[in-house]
Amino acid sequence: MKRELLEKVIIVEGKSDKRKVENIIREPIEIICTNGTLGLSKLDELIDILIDKDVYILVDADAAGEKLRRQFKSELPEAEHLYIDKMYKEVATAPEHHLATVLIGADIDIYTEFLDRG
Repeated sequence: MKRELLEKVIIVEGKSDKRKVENIIREPIEIICTNGTLGLSKLDELIDILIDKDVYILVDADAAGEKLRRQFKSELPEAEHLYIDKMYKEVATAPEHHLATVLIGADIDIYTEFLDRG
């Protein structure tokens, strides 16, 4: 049975990334954790439920994040890739104002008070 997702989906690596992003986003968006790299069967299963959705990839600026990003570029080329500054390395540790700026740049509705915290 296929899971029904919202129209917009953000893919992150871990639960701490998900919690951080959830606090900043104002609009209803599904946030999916990959829990690290994905095997082919798990990736195929995920891609099946992402068809016809606006998909955003927001992963860490490290080797594991880049590997995951390459997998999605290959298997889901229409996804939009969002990048945090390499100096922060991880989504979970990036400042909220930085994440808010990245998300608003992708036309994702955020709580604007996070922009003022920079």
